[in-house]
Amino acid sequence: MGKWFGTDGVRGVANCDLTPELAYKLGRVGAYVLTARQPSSRIVIGKDTRISGDLLETALISGILSVGVDAMRLGVIPTPGVAYLTKHLRADAGVMISASHNPVEDNGIKFFAGDGFKLPDHIEDEMERWMSLAVDELPRPTGAAVGRLYDEPALGTYIDFLSSTVQHSMTGLHIVLDCANGAASEIAPALFERLGAKLTVIHAAPDGVNINVACGSTHPHVVQRAVLSTGADVGLAFDGDADRLIAVDQSGEVVDGDFILAICAKALKSRGQLVGDRVVSTVMSNLGFLKAMADEQIHVDVTSVGDRYVMERMRETSAILGGEQSGHIIFLNHTTTGDGILTALQLVDVMQDTQRQLAELRQMMRRYPQLLENVRVSDKTAWRNNPRIQAALEVEVAHLGEEGRILVRESGTEPIVRVMAEGPDELLLQACVSRLVAVVREELGVA
Repeated sequence: MGKWFGTDGVRGVANCDLTPELAYKLGRVGAYVLTARQPSSRIVIGKDTRISGDLLETALISGILSVGVDAMRLGVIPTPGVAYLTKHLRADAGVMISASHNPVEDNGIKFFAGDGFKLPDHIEDEMERWMSLAVDELPRPTGAAVGRLYDEPALGTYIDFLSSTVQHSMTGLHIVLDCANGAASEIAPALFERLGAKLTVIHAAPDGVNINVACGSTHPHVVQRAVLSTGADVGLAFDGDADRLIAVDQSGEVVDGDFILAICAKALKSRGQLVGDRVVSTVMSNLGFLKAMADEQIHVDVTSVGDRYVMERMRETSAILGGEQSGHIIFLNHTTTGDGILTALQLVDVMQDTQRQLAELRQMMRRYPQLLENVRVSDKTAWRNNPRIQAALEVEVAHLGEEGRILVRESGTEPIVRVMAEGPDELLLQACVSRLVAVVREELGVA
């Protein structure tokens, strides 16, 4: 990670860390690095519903136009919609203004290459170098060479694409949609209604400040209540930029990314469509997911936490399916990034194809109890070479045996070491985590 780019673009508190001045610089640098700056060069821009989107969009577009590159404004659209339309419209690059599931005061700017994939590290490194230099050294064309702004009404094109990925009508299904007052608020109801579903739609009235507030994929209890109170067949909850999905079955049980990944992997394999009979997941995937995939004779490649790492491994191994427990699922046979609405369509399509309710489909996997505790530390990487912590970790791994596992890792964004354990015996997990956390805290902890 560089000074500006983190694991998922540039993020910060809007108008404080992520200022319009910074957005303008990112627009100039992005337009310069990612395009040929010829008259046909263009970048598409989308945003979620948070109030600071207008502020940052205006500055970002000004930066793009100032380099002589055209800007195509998509308006409010899910992040994966920007990725898809960047490639579909043959643009040089795409930009999404969103902080995903974060609170309204945060925002972010994420770039996509012309092929719809997130930028590779070496391109972000080049942008970092230009950001560190005097941005005024970049070209400043005049007259007819200045970039133009176009409003691109392409939401219907994205809806058409999404609807083309399913095989079955949804007539007869009652679905609850929780749109998190975010980017899914318009598109998700329109799409599922087109496919014939009976809908109960909640949190689809964005006002600029209510995005992700006590709703969406980070608050699954809300859609749980709605499913149970309406007698719906399934509940689907998205996050603010609609790149994640958490589902709820008709009995009110949460179906997270591990379950969704398992269900879709099994379905794709049964159709002969799961390339290499393999999926990609992260170290945080539940042990139950790994066992379920072993039962289905599906190979699992495990990566570090983060959709960037999942995608890298998928492209290395030619896998078409990968994802995270958080509900960020990638169907590489359809698109180039995680897409919550696409994932919802694929999950419901499996229900229709098999004529089985989600509560029955989820029985293929047993969720093992999972405990996670965070320790604030002085040096988040020091645990790796600390003899006492390593010795304690070996002891706890032995205590859990083959039926459980324990994982220690540092946070990607905070001075925190995370200790996670899972297995069939919750009391044993609690004891193992407590002992190991005590050692980490004694060795590295801060008051």
